[in-house]
Amino acid sequence: MQVLQSIEALKAFRENLGTQSVGLVPTMGALHKGHVSLIHQSCAQNTHTIVSIFVNPTQFGANEDLSTYPRTLEQDLALCESLGVSGVFVPSIEEMYPSADELMILPPKMMGYVLEGFDRPTHFGGVLQVVLKLFMLVRPQKAYFGKKDAQQVLIVQKMLRDWHLPLEVVACPIVRDDDGLAFSSRNVYLNPQERAQALCIPKTIQCIESAISQGVYEVQELHKLVHKTLDSSKSLVPMHIFYAYFCDYNLAPIEKICKGESLFLLAVRVGKTRLLDNLWC
Repeated sequence: MQVLQSIEALKAFRENLGTQSVGLVPTMGALHKGHVSLIHQSCAQNTHTIVSIFVNPTQFGANEDLSTYPRTLEQDLALCESLGVSGVFVPSIEEMYPSADELMILPPKMMGYVLEGFDRPTHFGGVLQVVLKLFMLVRPQKAYFGKKDAQQVLIVQKMLRDWHLPLEVVACPIVRDDDGLAFSSRNVYLNPQERAQALCIPKTIQCIESAISQGVYEVQELHKLVHKTLDSSKSLVPMHIFYAYFCDYNLAPIEKICKGESLFLLAVRVGKTRLLDNLWC
């Protein structure tokens, strides 16, 4: 496995791979079992897998956790090597953003400024900025993203369609810990009480999934179950619900679940940590 710290090193590495298939797994490091599942799928579907580890500053807002975001590079590199990754791209901020006057990318109005984009209006512009750079540098046939960040997946897929980019975004299933909480690098922020409180999130997802499997498709009825489940959870620590939203794959609100075309998106702050979860209905 090669560790690539510069764009020039990445370009030379990619050139040497020629026409062999390449999968890209973009990450911000602090790798967990969710990332492992992405890497496994990429390695199974491609001759080579390149993982990027870059805590991207442009997707963080002014009061967000850029400076404290978990960084575990040594462990991440060892994990990537054990999984059969061909190369890991670990650039500095200066390498990725050498200009003080960077070209900016705006997300689509109807998808990029709602839900996560409502509370974090610069977030998806920063995501698209770094993702496009990685796509152009790595030139993968496939790129692997986790379904936990559903809004991100859908917006990146729209960028591919709108700009006719020659690759496929593979959306991979959510991976959960033994207690049901979706893996996230930010889970390390949770203390034991907060972790216990956060379990109301997967409990709500399970409740909605069960109701839909029993034929409850009306969003009005499903919303009642959402709030009943969240309200009944024991309040161990401060908790705030940002949104509990049913929509289609364009993030437009829906009144009824259409199987294979609907989403339930949930964002909750537990203590000081913002946690996301969802159900692809």
